[in-house]
Amino acid sequence: MATITLDKSGLAKASGTLKVYNYDSLSGEFTGATDEYLPQGVGVPACACSSAPPSAESGFVAVYRDGGWQTVADHRGETVYFTADGSATAITAPGDYPAGITTQAPATAFDKWDGEKWVTDSDAQQAAAVSEAEAEKAARISEANTTTQAWQTQLRLDIITDADKASLTAWMKYVQAVQAVDTAAPDIVWPEEPA
Repeated sequence: MATITLDKSGLAKASGTLKVYNYDSLSGEFTGATDEYLPQGVGVPACACSSAPPSAESGFVAVYRDGGWQTVADHRGETVYFTADGSATAITAPGDYPAGITTQAPATAFDKWDGEKWVTDSDAQQAAAVSEAEAEKAARISEANTTTQAWQTQLRLDIITDADKASLTAWMKYVQAVQAVDTAAPDIVWPEEPA
């Protein structure tokens, strides 16, 4: 089959084959070259052109945009972070990094982007730590109250055994120790539950 050329309108001057360069319909990324049979007066198929893409070095990809080939950055597969909230996302399309994105991962959930780097909001971090410690304190006291409820009733009715009275005393000392914990302290050591 004869190799053909296209006229200025992009149509085959005669029937034959033409090497065409295919690209993805959405991203425009070069997907490969094929030899296509074109009858006289017919143009190249959709998502293809007759010009060869430029060779792309590592980290770049050839993309067909605005009627021609361009070499654009290829960051696909990289994990990046939104500067607004620090959440992670993966790059899925060729091109430069989108606005509002950084390749730097935030160190904590309390980091805020200052335009150049992540800065930890230590006040928010401390407030969250205190809130978590307060919840832990409440949970420990609630568990102790559940454990000692029957013994307290027996004590009031003066029917508690000596062994249960000793257990009640140990648990009440534990509750006092939990209540004394400073939830604003940086490294909290919780008292051990009675055996």
